[in-house]
Amino acid sequence: METTRQRRIERLIQKELSDIFRLQTAQTRGIIVSVSKVYISPDLSVCRSYLSIFPSERGEEILKNITANIKSVRYELGRRCGKQLRIIPELRFFIDDSLDYIDHIDELLKG
Repeated sequence: METTRQRRIERLIQKELSDIFRLQTAQTRGIIVSVSKVYISPDLSVCRSYLSIFPSERGEEILKNITANIKSVRYELGRRCGKQLRIIPELRFFIDDSLDYIDHIDELLKG
């Protein structure tokens, strides 16, 4: 059961991570990274973020790049959210492939 504080922190982290990734991908043409969902543990120490990456063919490559630079992402998140959070949670990123799944189901239904 999620508390109100968890939901509020999830929304804050989702907003800030989206902004961080938007600024980082602004230099690269044709790549969009959006944060589709964020879950935080009850003790607020671990944050699981699901990323929707376009184009999805480069999703694994971009996710590896993000996880390789996870310290700088966490630092930037701490710089932005430091006033609201005492401890910046450990970040874990996963690919949200729900849009690809929906496209696959649509193709099966059409065929």
